[in-house]
Parts: sequence; C-alpha cells; structure tokens
Amino acid sequence: MLPTILDLSSLRAAYQSGLTPLDAIEEVIARRAASKDPAIFITPVPDEELRAAARALMARAPEANSLPLWGVPFAVKDNIDAAGLPTTAACPAYTYRPEADSTVVARLKAAGAIIIGKTNLDQFATGLNGTRSPYGAPRSVFDAAYISGGSSSGSAVTVASGLAAFALGTDTAGSGRVPAAFNNLVGIKPTPGLLPNTGTVPACKSVDCITIFAATVGDGVAIRKVAEGLDAADPFSRRAKPANLPVSRLRIGVLTDAEREFFGDKEVEALYDQAIERARVLGATIVPFDYAPFREAAALLYDGPWVAERLAAVETFLATNAADFDPTVRGIIEGARGKTAVEAFNGRYRLEELRRKTEAEWEKADVLLLPTAPTTYTVADMLANPVVLNGRLGRYTNFVNLLDCAAIAVPAGFGKSGLPGGITVIAPAFTDDALAPLADALHRAASSGVGIDRQAAIPEASRVAAVDDGLVEIVVVGAHLTGMPLNHELTGAGGRLIRTCNTTGEYRLFVLPDTVPPKPGLVREPGHTGRGLEVEVWALPADAFGRFVQKIPAPLGIGKVALDDGTRVSGFLCEAHAVNGAEDVTSLGGWRSYISAKLAS
Repeated sequence: MLPTILDLSSLRAAYQSGLTPLDAIEEVIARRAASKDPAIFITPVPDEELRAAARALMARAPEANSLPLWGVPFAVKDNIDAAGLPTTAACPAYTYRPEADSTVVARLKAAGAIIIGKTNLDQFATGLNGTRSPYGAPRSVFDAAYISGGSSSGSAVTVASGLAAFALGTDTAGSGRVPAAFNNLVGIKPTPGLLPNTGTVPACKSVDCITIFAATVGDGVAIRKVAEGLDAADPFSRRAKPANLPVSRLRIGVLTDAEREFFGDKEVEALYDQAIERARVLGATIVPFDYAPFREAAALLYDGPWVAERLAAVETFLATNAADFDPTVRGIIEGARGKTAVEAFNGRYRLEELRRKTEAEWEKADVLLLPTAPTTYTVADMLANPVVLNGRLGRYTNFVNLLDCAAIAVPAGFGKSGLPGGITVIAPAFTDDALAPLADALHRAASSGVGIDRQAAIPEASRVAAVDDGLVEIVVVGAHLTGMPLNHELTGAGGRLIRTCNTTGEYRLFVLPDTVPPKPGLVREPGHTGRGLEVEVWALPADAFGRFVQKIPAPLGIGKVALDDGTRVSGFLCEAHAVNGAEDVTSLGGWRSYISAKLAS
C-alpha cells in the first residue's frame, strides 16, 4: 500500500519489499482516473504506454532500486520536451512533437524514472497564478475555489495530490516556488544554469531555471543531483561551483517592518513570523535586512527591458498567431514592442547598481528567509484582475534569478482558513547543497505534512544532514576587529564575521607595550567578576586558520575563550607574564572603546 503522497523513501521501501514498478504504475493509473481536477494534464501518457514503460524498466534493470530513480513516477511541465509527447506551452497552435527528450528528462529517465504525462501551465510560462491556459485552471488541492499558483500549475498539483513522486517545472519569476507554497510542497529552484534548459521552450532565456516539485527537501535534492550537470548545447548551462554556508550561528535575514507587505493577509504574515521563530529555535541568528534593493531588482523583470526576452522567445509565432494567445499573456509579451537596445543596456546598468546595493545586505546575512508569496486569491478574483493580482504574487520571488541566487521553497503551515503558506530560503549562487539542511529542518519543524496529506510524517530517510562547511571559528579582541588595522588579514583569507558578543566576566584586557599597531592582551583571571569584554567571532577556512595561527607573535597565542552565550571558541589569549605593569583597560569594556577613548584624548 503506497502512501497518499508519493516520496522516494516510501517507494524504495515498497520496492525492496516486493512491489514492482508495474504495481506502482497501476496505482498511479487508478489515482489519475479518480482525480477530480480535469485541468492537471495537457497530455497524460496513455495507460497502456505507462504499463509498457514499467515493463521496459523491469527488463532493463530487473533488480529493485538498482537505479537512482528506479520506478519513480514523475510529471513534466508542458514547456519541457519529452520524446513521443507533444510540447504545447499551453498554446494548441504552437504544438510540436519533439524527436528527443530534453536533457533533464533524458537524465531522469536514464536513472529509472517513469514519465506519466505533460502538465498544464500558464501559457508560455507567463504568470504566477495558473489560470492562463486554454486547457483550464488547475486548482489548489485544499480548496478548488483557489488558484494553484503558476506557471507550473499542473506540476505542483500532480505531486500534491499524490499522482507523481516529483514533477518538473520552470521558474523565471517564481513559477517553481509559488505553486509549491499554495500546495504544501517543496520547490527546488536551483542556481541558474545548474540544470540545463536544452529542450525547454524559453520564457526569459537568460534567467530561466528548470525546477523540481517534491514531497521533501531530501527528495528534491536527490532528483536535482541526477538532473544537473553541464550541457554544452545550452549556452547558459554552468558547471557547479559548490559554495558553503556556516553550519553554526547561521545569520538569517528577515524583512523589516518597512518592507513587509502581505496585502492584508494576516494568516500568511503570521505563518511567516512563526517560521522566523522556528529558525531562531534551530539556532540561527535573526538579522533584519533592507529588502528595498532586492524589491527594485524584482521590478525589472516585468517593468524593465527583460520582458523583451519573452517577445524574443515567440516573436515569429506571435507575428502570425496573435489570436491564439491568452489575452493577458499576449498583452504582457506585446508590451515589449518598442523596447530599445538603449533601454536594455540601461536596465542592465540598473540591475548591476542594485546588485552592488544588495552586497551590503549580504554582509549582514548568510541566508534570506522570505514569504514565498504574500497572499493567495480565488480563481474568480484572479480572472477579474489578472495583472495586478498576479504581480503581487511575485513580490518576494522575482529578484532571485536576476541576482543569480539559489532558493528552496518549503511549507510553513496552515492558517485558520485551511490554506497553506510557504517560505523560501535564498542564498548566493551554488549554495544549493548548503541551503538544503536548513530548508529541510524548517519543513520538519512546521509539522504541516506533505501536499494534501496534512498529517503525513516526513520520512526520516529523507532527512538532509548538515554539511561540514570546513570553517573554523576564532575569537578576535583587538587589531583584527572589524574596521581595525589588521582586519584585512581575516577578510583577505576568506573569513566572515559570525557574531559580536562578550566574553564571560573572568577576563581582563591590557595594552601590550611597544606594539605597532597597538595590540591588546586578553588574560583569563579566575575569580574576576567583570561585565565581560566585547569581542568578535570570525570563521576562517581550515587551511587559512592554520596559516593565520602560525603568524601570531609571542606573547600572544590561541586558546579557548569562554563567551557569555555559554560557548567556548578558540581565540587570542596572552601569556600572563607579558602584562606585568601594562595598562589595564578592562573597565572600558573592549578594545574598540579603548581606541575611541585614546583618539578622543
């Protein structure tokens, strides 16, 4: 018996116990026939072809779980090619039948996954709501009056209703994240270029991403690793350059009051606040940051020249088939007419200006935690006001690809209305693996189940373990503090400021004589009951830490420093004999205060 929501660990356990891929496909066929949402698929794979695919897999790889995705049913957004199935991009007149699989689909099928159909979408992937399709509007699995989110509408609903273990979507402005939030799913939005777009109908080619809807973060990461990898046929494909995030004392950036906008939706706002508190309980340091430059960058995607990329993708077809477009989609794409090369360059310049402003915010936080969507709407409301309401859904998603970030959307719980909310964790390019443990922990802490099954337990087998970031923490007390003369020795070695805090009260601080620049001597004196001294905790790559320690001159050395948060971290200490007769500046509370007082005198 398979669970309501399919996931990799449950399928693998069932296969190990004797279930066959053909048995699983029979269950999928039965569930698909019983589905009450007729708008999920544009082209379902016929029942007999599904059975044939399962038999072919069993002949090719007869041993259970002998391939990474052995017998795993999945669905594909209908702007991604799958051989033998038409690609429509939700525009019947545009339909073509590809001779080959897209690169990502080919990799997944080679790993043993079985495609069950092509799913509905906002036409030409233009929209975040799921209503812009002649094939109908897929609905939220929790209330059929509400939108499913888009543009990857059918893909999300397929997974959330238990028809497939995962589904492919695409994401330019949030299409792989917003539907995840509206259907209580995980949405993996990789670093742009990590998954090749070969065989995908482009929306904005320079920022498009293929994404993954899954039951758990662990599942999504495992599927992403099968699908990723450089493809020379895609000029925007990139080799992975994995980047780390701190494992401990992670700084998570959250919205300030001035940048909060939920359009009156108190339920989603409350779920966001609860998620922030869960992050705090998990040990993160919560840091307010200025979202304004990110918001301004987000606006460029539709209000700036990037909309011309949507026209570039379908310009020839639009010239002869304008009447075949959804009216809202057509209006958006035709809005690019008249955009000039000058506007394109000015838009690029503005984006780089905003990128520079966001760098200051990334100095404050390692990861951003944002609402995936600030609110949701009924299908009727969306159809009555399609542009304004759709625009609201992308407030916290549109910037992510423009600014070359990785993101993972996870469920955040349910409001009293019975509708879910979601959050997204976001970090700079190639932090995809480093983000996963945090996203997984937040999903588990939300206790919101998976998809339509609100009571489902997230399988322990899919847990994402924290990855050793290879960084070593060090306490600095004097000339290496931020803004001090030797701080460049930390920043130049790849160091990052983790936190500012105080020692416990048993330390004294002295001015070492005849040192240039002036250096302090921190000495532990058991029994001393001071108020503690201000210090900074930095983190260095292990090799850089070793080189740094080797250069420390006597009488300074490295020992464990007790901090007022109960931790003990390696840091600068001074031999006691060296401070005999030295000036005691303990009462000033730290080296920075001493330097300020000296300059003022």
